[in-house]
Amino acid sequence: MNQNTKPGRPANKQDNVEPDQTSLYAKHKKVYPREVHGIFARMRTFGVLTLLGLYYGIPWLRWDERQAVLFDLPQRQFHIFGLTFWPQDFFYFAVLLIIAAIALFFFTALAGRLWCGFACPQTVWTEAFLWIERKIEGSRAQQMKLDKAALTQNKFYKKSLKHFAWLLFSAFTGFTFVGYFTPMDVLWQNMVTLELGAWEAFWIIFYGLATYGNAGWLREQVCIYMCPYARFQSAMIDEDTLIISYDTERGDPRGSRKKSADPAKLGLGDCIDCTLCVQACPTGIDIRDGLQYQCIGCAACIDACNEVMEKVGYEKGLVRYTTEKTMEGGETKILRPRIILYATILMAISIALVTGIINRESVELDIIRDRNNLYREVPGGLIENVYNLRIINMSTTSQRYRLSASGLEGLKLINPKGDFNVKSGEVFSLNIQLRLDPAVLKRPSNEVFFKLDSLNGDKSSIKEHARFIGPVIR
Repeated sequence: MNQNTKPGRPANKQDNVEPDQTSLYAKHKKVYPREVHGIFARMRTFGVLTLLGLYYGIPWLRWDERQAVLFDLPQRQFHIFGLTFWPQDFFYFAVLLIIAAIALFFFTALAGRLWCGFACPQTVWTEAFLWIERKIEGSRAQQMKLDKAALTQNKFYKKSLKHFAWLLFSAFTGFTFVGYFTPMDVLWQNMVTLELGAWEAFWIIFYGLATYGNAGWLREQVCIYMCPYARFQSAMIDEDTLIISYDTERGDPRGSRKKSADPAKLGLGDCIDCTLCVQACPTGIDIRDGLQYQCIGCAACIDACNEVMEKVGYEKGLVRYTTEKTMEGGETKILRPRIILYATILMAISIALVTGIINRESVELDIIRDRNNLYREVPGGLIENVYNLRIINMSTTSQRYRLSASGLEGLKLINPKGDFNVKSGEVFSLNIQLRLDPAVLKRPSNEVFFKLDSLNGDKSSIKEHARFIGPVIR
């Protein structure tokens, strides 16, 4: 009984009125992408197989008795085939990220969301999961029928088998991911003998479950709701950018008809309204409504439409890669200022990165002057400056170094350790003194040079400058 009513009095009609409830979130509807065949489907399949092959295959490659690609965090060594990088080389990684960002801008300005449709990890692994799903549950129509059916032994078997295959594939994905940080042979042996470390087990499970959740359950929701790229792509394209578009003038009015019918007599366009372009879309949009941020540029709708056009005897390209300017009757300019600028910057930074890696030194020398005293006098009337040197051996083998100094006449280097050894990856500290007759000095601050030569191994050499401070005798 409503609290506002009294016994013996009929309740007011408004007392039992339910308040209006409006949901701010649309209920998720599962998307069942239709399998299509065509040139873009073949390109996508080739891209998926190539990228997955590289991801799963590279950790098993060997290079000079070690894993070809290994990010050895405990040893602070990052091996990429014949190159070994150290934390001091993080600058190269930062430049690589800049190159990736500019490349994304370049290809987006050129042909829209090529990255999303053909190379994004979410797309690649989702395609793999969809292939597994089709092999077990059947075609799009069979999957929809199976989901609507009551729970039977056959349905339980297929669903269980599908999720088992997904989890197995995801677990192998997580295992491979950890294999980039722990040598594969060691990781495999530890897994077989159940001696995995806590962090290794955590990342295998975490990365595996992330793959299972993103590619198996979230799928298009990652692209539509979670990925920020979909939100700012419109700022990266222009009227000359290649995008997937539906030819409204040619296709509308839409309507079904017999294959032998003349659409002109029926007052119809070429679109037979079969909706196969919608069924093929992995994000469930209708490309005929225009370009939408949910479109990932996979071109599945193009393959689906071309297949239908071929069957009914119409010209292909009702849905195609084109530009806004072309659709309006203008002439598209591929080489425009934006493209030229992106390409120039991309090429310049790439060349600089490769040149820097080729010419990078295998030893780093940092020089710090003693700040307690600018200089001091020592017996014999000489002026002395004290320095702390930090030597980092970034080669893969132990090195023996010799230190020398130059830049001022009569400069004497006092190095109590003489020639010294530095292990691979070791940070070696060395305290040295420079002494000089003050009569040589013409100014209070003078430039000097320290040279470090490797006496064995890669015979590397590095030269750094410093300042020698002293009085000026007039």
